[in-house]
Amino acid sequence: MAITASQVNELRKKTGAGMMDCKKALTEADGDMEKAIELLRKKGASVAAKRAEKSASEGMVLTKVSEDKRSATIVEVNCETDFVAKGTDFVTFANSVLENIYTNKPENLDSLLKDEQLKNSLTDLMGKVGEKIEISRFINESDDNAMHVDYVHMGAKLGVIVKFGNVANATDELNNLGRDIAMQIAAMKPICVRREEVSKEVVDKEIEIYKELARKEGKPEQILDKITQGKLNKYYQENCLIEQSYIKDNTKTVDTLIKEYNTRNESDISIVHFHRFHLSDENK
Repeated sequence: MAITASQVNELRKKTGAGMMDCKKALTEADGDMEKAIELLRKKGASVAAKRAEKSASEGMVLTKVSEDKRSATIVEVNCETDFVAKGTDFVTFANSVLENIYTNKPENLDSLLKDEQLKNSLTDLMGKVGEKIEISRFINESDDNAMHVDYVHMGAKLGVIVKFGNVANATDELNNLGRDIAMQIAAMKPICVRREEVSKEVVDKEIEIYKELARKEGKPEQILDKITQGKLNKYYQENCLIEQSYIKDNTKTVDTLIKEYNTRNESDISIVHFHRFHLSDENK
Protein backbone atom coordinates (compact mmCIF):
# COMPACT_ATOMS: atom_id res chain seq x y z
CA MET A 1 0.00 0.00 0.00
CA ALA A 2 1.05 3.60 -0.57
CA ILE A 3 2.42 5.35 2.50
CA THR A 4 1.24 8.94 2.92
CA ALA A 5 3.22 11.88 4.23
CA SER A 6 0.77 12.27 7.13
CA GLN A 7 1.47 8.68 8.23
CA VAL A 8 5.20 9.32 8.13
CA ASN A 9 4.80 12.53 10.15
CA GLU A 10 2.62 10.78 12.72
CA LEU A 11 5.20 8.04 13.20
CA ARG A 12 7.98 10.63 13.48
CA LYS A 13 6.05 12.43 16.22
CA LYS A 14 5.51 9.19 18.11
CA THR A 15 9.06 7.85 17.85
CA GLY A 16 11.39 10.71 16.96
CA ALA A 17 12.92 8.52 14.24
CA GLY A 18 14.14 9.94 10.94
CA MET A 19 11.77 10.43 8.00
CA MET A 20 13.32 7.72 5.82
CA ASP A 21 13.39 5.24 8.71
CA CYS A 22 9.71 5.95 9.39
CA LYS A 23 8.74 5.52 5.76
CA LYS A 24 10.69 2.28 5.51
CA ALA A 25 9.12 0.91 8.70
CA LEU A 26 5.59 1.84 7.57
CA THR A 27 6.17 0.26 4.17
CA GLU A 28 7.41 -2.95 5.78
CA ALA A 29 4.44 -2.90 8.17
CA ASP A 30 1.92 -2.26 5.37
CA GLY A 31 0.88 0.98 7.00
CA ASP A 32 0.23 -0.55 10.44
CA MET A 33 1.37 2.16 12.88
CA GLU A 34 1.88 -0.11 15.91
CA LYS A 35 3.82 -2.65 13.88
CA ALA A 36 5.97 0.13 12.44
CA ILE A 37 6.76 1.36 15.96
CA GLU A 38 7.75 -2.19 16.91
CA LEU A 39 10.00 -2.46 13.85
CA LEU A 40 11.76 0.79 14.76
CA ARG A 41 12.24 -0.47 18.31
CA LYS A 42 13.73 -3.70 17.01
CA LYS A 43 16.07 -1.64 14.88
CA GLY A 44 17.23 0.08 18.07
CA ALA A 45 17.84 -3.29 19.72
CA SER A 46 19.76 -4.39 16.64
CA VAL A 47 21.96 -1.30 16.82
CA ALA A 48 22.59 -2.01 20.50
CA ALA A 49 23.68 -5.58 19.74
CA LYS A 50 25.92 -4.56 16.83
CA ARG A 51 27.62 -1.80 18.80
CA ALA A 52 27.89 -3.57 22.15
CA GLU A 53 31.69 -3.72 21.90
CA LYS A 54 32.05 -0.09 20.86
CA SER A 55 33.45 2.45 23.30
CA ALA A 56 30.93 5.01 24.53
CA SER A 57 33.30 7.62 25.94
CA GLU A 58 31.40 10.79 25.10
CA GLY A 59 28.19 11.98 26.72
CA MET A 60 27.04 14.10 29.64
CA VAL A 61 27.38 14.35 33.41
CA LEU A 62 24.28 15.84 35.03
CA THR A 63 23.42 16.75 38.61
CA LYS A 64 20.35 17.77 40.58
CA VAL A 65 20.01 18.99 44.17
CA SER A 66 16.73 19.35 46.02
CA GLU A 67 15.49 22.81 46.92
CA ASP A 68 16.26 22.22 50.61
CA LYS A 69 19.73 20.87 49.66
CA ARG A 70 19.19 17.66 51.64
CA SER A 71 19.15 15.34 48.59
CA ALA A 72 21.33 15.11 45.50
CA THR A 73 21.77 13.06 42.34
CA ILE A 74 24.63 12.78 39.87
CA VAL A 75 24.54 10.64 36.72
CA GLU A 76 26.72 9.94 33.69
CA VAL A 77 25.09 9.02 30.38
CA ASN A 78 27.37 8.03 27.50
CA CYS A 79 27.37 7.82 23.72
CA GLU A 80 30.07 7.26 21.11
CA THR A 81 30.57 10.71 19.60
CA ASP A 82 30.53 14.32 20.71
CA PHE A 83 28.20 15.08 17.79
CA VAL A 84 25.47 12.87 19.26
CA ALA A 85 26.21 14.10 22.80
CA LYS A 86 25.34 17.64 21.74
CA GLY A 87 22.18 16.63 19.91
CA THR A 88 18.73 17.49 21.24
CA ASP A 89 17.61 13.85 21.36
CA PHE A 90 20.52 12.72 23.52
CA VAL A 91 20.35 15.76 25.82
CA THR A 92 16.61 15.23 26.31
CA PHE A 93 17.14 11.55 27.08
CA ALA A 94 19.99 12.24 29.52
CA ASN A 95 17.86 14.75 31.41
CA SER A 96 14.98 12.28 31.56
CA VAL A 97 17.36 9.73 33.09
CA LEU A 98 18.43 12.28 35.71
CA GLU A 99 14.82 13.06 36.60
CA ASN A 100 13.96 9.36 36.80
CA ILE A 101 16.83 8.65 39.19
CA TYR A 102 16.17 11.75 41.28
CA THR A 103 12.45 10.96 41.60
CA ASN A 104 12.37 7.16 41.83
CA LYS A 105 15.70 6.59 43.60
CA PRO A 106 16.61 3.19 42.13
CA GLU A 107 19.20 1.23 44.09
CA ASN A 108 21.42 0.45 41.11
CA LEU A 109 21.58 0.34 37.30
CA ASP A 110 19.72 -2.97 37.15
CA SER A 111 16.85 -1.49 39.13
CA LEU A 112 16.84 1.62 36.96
CA LEU A 113 16.63 -0.38 33.73
CA LYS A 114 13.61 -2.32 34.99
CA ASP A 115 11.67 0.82 34.09
CA GLU A 116 10.18 -0.28 30.75
CA GLN A 117 9.51 3.24 29.55
CA LEU A 118 13.12 4.25 30.16
CA LYS A 119 14.40 1.03 28.63
CA ASN A 120 12.29 1.57 25.50
CA SER A 121 13.43 5.19 25.24
CA LEU A 122 17.04 4.01 25.40
CA THR A 123 16.46 1.42 22.66
CA ASP A 124 14.59 3.92 20.49
CA LEU A 125 17.38 6.48 20.83
CA MET A 126 20.03 3.96 19.79
CA GLY A 127 17.96 3.09 16.73
CA LYS A 128 17.60 6.74 15.84
CA VAL A 129 21.21 7.91 16.28
CA GLY A 130 22.89 4.61 15.35
CA GLU A 131 25.24 4.67 18.33
CA LYS A 132 25.74 2.82 21.56
CA ILE A 133 24.05 4.70 24.41
CA GLU A 134 24.54 3.69 28.02
CA ILE A 135 23.89 4.92 31.53
CA SER A 136 27.25 4.16 33.09
CA ARG A 137 26.82 5.24 36.73
CA PHE A 138 24.84 7.34 39.15
CA ILE A 139 24.67 8.23 42.83
CA ASN A 140 21.64 9.24 44.86
CA GLU A 141 21.95 10.43 48.41
CA SER A 142 19.83 12.08 51.05
CA ASP A 143 20.58 13.31 54.58
CA ASP A 144 18.40 15.56 56.76
CA ASN A 145 21.46 16.79 58.64
CA ALA A 146 23.49 17.63 55.55
CA MET A 147 23.69 20.08 52.68
CA HIS A 148 24.59 19.16 49.11
CA VAL A 149 26.07 21.53 46.55
CA ASP A 150 26.61 20.69 42.89
CA TYR A 151 28.68 22.01 40.03
CA VAL A 152 28.73 21.01 36.37
CA HIS A 153 31.58 22.33 34.28
CA MET A 154 30.87 23.94 30.92
CA GLY A 155 30.12 21.28 28.32
CA ALA A 156 28.67 18.88 30.92
CA LYS A 157 31.62 16.49 30.72
CA LEU A 158 32.51 16.94 34.38
CA GLY A 159 30.25 17.20 37.42
CA VAL A 160 30.70 17.37 41.19
CA ILE A 161 28.52 16.98 44.26
CA VAL A 162 29.85 17.96 47.70
CA LYS A 163 28.20 16.91 50.95
CA PHE A 164 28.56 19.06 54.07
CA GLY A 165 27.67 17.61 57.46
CA ASN A 166 26.25 19.16 60.65
CA VAL A 167 24.25 21.70 58.66
CA ALA A 168 21.26 23.12 60.51
CA ASN A 169 20.37 25.67 57.84
CA ALA A 170 21.31 25.61 54.17
CA THR A 171 22.34 29.26 53.89
CA ASP A 172 23.29 31.18 50.76
CA GLU A 173 26.73 31.79 52.25
CA LEU A 174 27.34 28.06 52.67
CA ASN A 175 25.95 27.39 49.21
CA ASN A 176 28.42 29.88 47.72
CA LEU A 177 31.28 28.36 49.70
CA GLY A 178 30.17 24.90 48.61
CA ARG A 179 30.16 25.91 44.97
CA ASP A 180 33.69 27.28 45.28
CA ILE A 181 34.81 24.01 46.86
CA ALA A 182 33.00 22.00 44.17
CA MET A 183 34.89 24.00 41.54
CA GLN A 184 38.09 23.27 43.48
CA ILE A 185 37.33 19.55 43.26
CA ALA A 186 36.61 19.82 39.54
CA ALA A 187 39.89 21.62 38.86
CA MET A 188 42.31 19.98 41.30
CA LYS A 189 41.10 16.34 41.26
CA PRO A 190 41.54 15.41 44.94
CA ILE A 191 41.25 11.70 45.66
CA CYS A 192 39.68 12.09 49.11
CA VAL A 193 38.75 14.67 51.75
CA ARG A 194 41.33 13.88 54.46
CA ARG A 195 44.71 12.16 54.60
CA GLU A 196 43.31 9.47 56.89
CA GLU A 197 41.16 8.31 53.97
CA VAL A 198 44.14 7.45 51.76
CA SER A 199 44.47 3.67 51.77
CA LYS A 200 47.47 2.00 53.40
CA GLU A 201 48.22 0.33 50.08
CA VAL A 202 48.57 3.70 48.34
CA VAL A 203 50.67 5.17 51.17
CA ASP A 204 53.01 2.16 51.24
CA LYS A 205 53.45 2.36 47.47
CA GLU A 206 54.28 6.08 47.63
CA ILE A 207 56.82 5.49 50.43
CA GLU A 208 58.48 2.74 48.41
CA ILE A 209 58.77 5.03 45.38
CA TYR A 210 60.17 7.94 47.42
CA LYS A 211 62.80 5.77 49.09
CA GLU A 212 63.88 4.22 45.80
CA LEU A 213 64.25 7.64 44.19
CA ALA A 214 66.25 8.93 47.17
CA ARG A 215 68.59 5.93 47.00
CA LYS A 216 69.17 6.53 43.29
CA GLU A 217 70.08 10.12 44.14
CA GLY A 218 72.68 8.80 46.59
CA LYS A 219 70.94 9.91 49.78
CA PRO A 220 72.15 8.22 53.01
CA GLU A 221 69.89 5.50 54.45
CA GLN A 222 69.62 7.29 57.81
CA ILE A 223 67.77 10.26 56.30
CA LEU A 224 65.45 8.33 53.97
CA ASP A 225 62.58 8.33 56.47
CA LYS A 226 62.78 12.11 56.87
CA ILE A 227 62.88 12.64 53.10
CA THR A 228 60.01 10.23 52.61
CA GLN A 229 57.84 11.93 55.23
CA GLY A 230 58.39 15.30 53.58
CA LYS A 231 57.38 13.95 50.17
CA LEU A 232 54.41 12.14 51.69
CA ASN A 233 53.18 15.37 53.27
CA LYS A 234 53.42 17.03 49.87
CA TYR A 235 51.41 14.15 48.38
CA TYR A 236 48.68 14.72 50.97
CA GLN A 237 48.68 18.46 50.28
CA GLU A 238 48.17 17.83 46.58
CA ASN A 239 45.62 15.02 46.81
CA CYS A 240 43.57 15.51 49.98
CA LEU A 241 40.89 18.15 49.53
CA ILE A 242 41.12 19.97 52.86
CA GLU A 243 44.91 20.24 52.57
CA GLN A 244 44.89 21.63 49.04
CA SER A 245 45.70 25.29 48.44
CA TYR A 246 42.51 27.14 47.60
CA ILE A 247 42.47 27.91 43.86
CA LYS A 248 41.12 31.44 44.38
CA ASP A 249 43.61 32.33 47.15
CA ASN A 250 46.67 30.12 47.50
CA THR A 251 47.52 31.65 50.88
CA LYS A 252 44.67 29.55 52.28
CA THR A 253 43.81 25.87 52.29
CA VAL A 254 40.31 24.47 51.86
CA ASP A 255 40.44 23.55 55.55
CA THR A 256 41.06 27.22 56.36
CA LEU A 257 37.92 28.19 54.43
CA ILE A 258 35.82 25.76 56.47
CA LYS A 259 37.29 26.98 59.77
CA GLU A 260 36.71 30.62 58.83
CA TYR A 261 33.09 29.86 57.94
CA ASN A 262 32.55 28.06 61.26
CA THR A 263 34.06 30.96 63.19
CA ARG A 264 31.88 33.54 61.44
CA ASN A 265 28.71 31.51 61.88
CA GLU A 266 29.40 29.76 65.21
CA SER A 267 28.84 26.46 63.44
CA ASP A 268 30.58 23.11 63.11
CA ILE A 269 30.10 22.13 59.49
CA SER A 270 32.52 19.77 57.77
CA ILE A 271 33.01 18.24 54.34
CA VAL A 272 31.71 14.68 54.59
CA HIS A 273 32.61 13.52 51.08
CA PHE A 274 32.35 14.40 47.41
CA HIS A 275 31.57 12.71 44.11
CA ARG A 276 33.45 13.76 40.99
CA PHE A 277 32.30 12.30 37.67
CA HIS A 278 34.34 12.96 34.53
CA LEU A 279 33.81 11.29 31.17
CA SER A 280 37.49 10.32 31.07
CA ASP A 281 37.49 8.53 34.44
CA GLU A 282 39.02 5.07 34.13
CA ASN A 283 37.34 3.58 37.18
CA LYS A 284 33.57 3.91 36.94
